[in-house]
Amino acid sequence: MTNVQHGLSRFDKLMEHCAKGTMRMDPRKLPQTFGRLLPKVSNPLQWSGELQDLAEIFNHMIDPMRAVDNDDGPAEAGMTFIGQFIDHDVTLDATSTIGTQIDPSFIRNVRTPALDLDCVYGDGPEASPHLYVNVNQNPDLEEAEGFMLFGRKDNPLDLARNDQGTALIGDPRNDENIFVSQIQGAFVCLHNILMSYKQDDPHLDEEMDDFVDAGMGSSNWTDKVVPKLKDFNAVRQFIRWHYQWLIMKRFLPAFVTESAIIKAQHPDAFPSDAAIMPVEFAGAAYRFGHATAQIKYALKHGAEPIGFFTHHGFKRRPVEANLDMNMMFDIGGETAPRARPVGTKVASPLFELPFISGPIEFPGVTLENQLARRLPLRNVLRDRLALELASGQQVAQHLGLNPLPVPEVLAKHNIEKTPLWFYTLEEADASGQQKLDGVGGTIVAWVLLRLLRLDKTSVLHQPGFEPWHGFGGKDMTFGSLMAFVEKHRDKIKYADRLQAG
Repeated sequence: MTNVQHGLSRFDKLMEHCAKGTMRMDPRKLPQTFGRLLPKVSNPLQWSGELQDLAEIFNHMIDPMRAVDNDDGPAEAGMTFIGQFIDHDVTLDATSTIGTQIDPSFIRNVRTPALDLDCVYGDGPEASPHLYVNVNQNPDLEEAEGFMLFGRKDNPLDLARNDQGTALIGDPRNDENIFVSQIQGAFVCLHNILMSYKQDDPHLDEEMDDFVDAGMGSSNWTDKVVPKLKDFNAVRQFIRWHYQWLIMKRFLPAFVTESAIIKAQHPDAFPSDAAIMPVEFAGAAYRFGHATAQIKYALKHGAEPIGFFTHHGFKRRPVEANLDMNMMFDIGGETAPRARPVGTKVASPLFELPFISGPIEFPGVTLENQLARRLPLRNVLRDRLALELASGQQVAQHLGLNPLPVPEVLAKHNIEKTPLWFYTLEEADASGQQKLDGVGGTIVAWVLLRLLRLDKTSVLHQPGFEPWHGFGGKDMTFGSLMAFVEKHRDKIKYADRLQAG
């Protein structure tokens, strides 16, 4: 059972209460909308001047953030794109516009608010058939029921695509750059590898089923799935638990200080009725990932590093853009390049977004093209003028933390509070650990851990869980998972028949 089903159960209960007249139905409380951690505060920055002037002040604030050289932090380079992949697993606002002021509780979250890999699997073979082999069209592939489409004849390592080159994946954003695209592809391949081994390796088949049976306990989960998709569901659950474990044990420690993770483990760090997917997370704190992107990346050992936007996404990937995963993750004792440290420096390409070609309107503010291409400025203005988030100091006060002072560039204009996104990056600088701390770290860790607590089938509810020895056991990392995929990719059955586009 996934969190979507939890949401439907809650919906049914709400409807039952409504029918009895015991409570009024409020669509803003449903789990698949955004919302807030803390109540909206009127004029949180204490600014009373013209908004266009405020935008200019913010522009001066973000000017010194521009970094023109790579800088190495503690995390592996690929963790930046794992963070993007996780974001695409739990959030998708497909309705609001960046310059539009809107109540977050009326913004639908298209993704399930769970770490369930729906960005890979969609809603499964029956509800998202475009992601899977079509056994009705190919009856000779009946044994491939539940395998996922992957690869093209021109590039077997690219994502499967339709005739227009659009990737056939659970979340289209996972094709927006060549790095997250190949992480998406690795998870698809991992699924197909394990499906293949379930058919050809009786020992591994039994081992995986025992693993899932033990975790699902008395739920008799096999009675609740379509018999022909039993293997599919077992593999999906197997991969989900390892993915969730990696988020808890590898991703969070890579980017969040230990003290913030400890603080976030208290379930009441924020109100118990706070939104499952709060805009303080999606619109501010989790955007720390923008600060960890490097200016250039080498795709292979000895290759010349290329600019972040050299290979645009959303199109067929050429073979020369295929990535060696040991350039993203530590594999086999070899140290990979690093991500930028979390802090108030952002790679210069993110000040010049190539896909922005015109001005953007915010309430009371117009950004001409040159300024509209500045991602840090867009982040701050979205915070203040569209989502109206609590300030960093206000969240710090709620958490009982000593707030940071307001940056001088704001203070000299009598602005008394700091926009939340910028504040979380200042905290990382102040911590000296090159990671999220305090407000930012607590928000990020609290939201992700809470998603796992709310999903009663997550790895958090599997006592004594230890990763499978094939992925590295208790020493499993994202690198060892990627190494498993690379080592076993040629074992995928029906590989040529799974290609499209």
